[in-house]
Amino acid sequence: QVQLVESGGGLVQPGGSLRLSCAASGIIFSRYTMAWHRQAPGKQRELVATISPADSTNYADSIKGRFTISRDNTKNTVFLQMSSLKPEDTAVYYCAARGLVPGYYAYWGQGTQVTVSS
Repeated sequence: QVQLVESGGGLVQPGGSLRLSCAASGIIFSRYTMAWHRQAPGKQRELVATISPADSTNYADSIKGRFTISRDNTKNTVFLQMSSLKPEDTAVYYCAARGLVPGYYAYWGQGTQVTVSS
């Protein structure tokens, strides 16, 4: 059974930082591209960042330079370090795993809420 479990969300003031984690089980983690998506109320889900098995990363323009995705294959965990947070970063953040099919995320976590507010 595949599980992706996110943690690290919470309430933070504008300009603050948070680090999200996503622990995976039931998959050969090192073979998967991992991603973080987010969905704000009333908005479509947005792809935030991806990291390939070879550690190649890609970021949405909206967060480039502020967020960093990384992975630890020894712990089957992917991270999202978020800095200089803005109120518009408020959303539920989801971890997802993608195999060989481009654009198709086969596995998803349950999400973790990030709220940026003073």
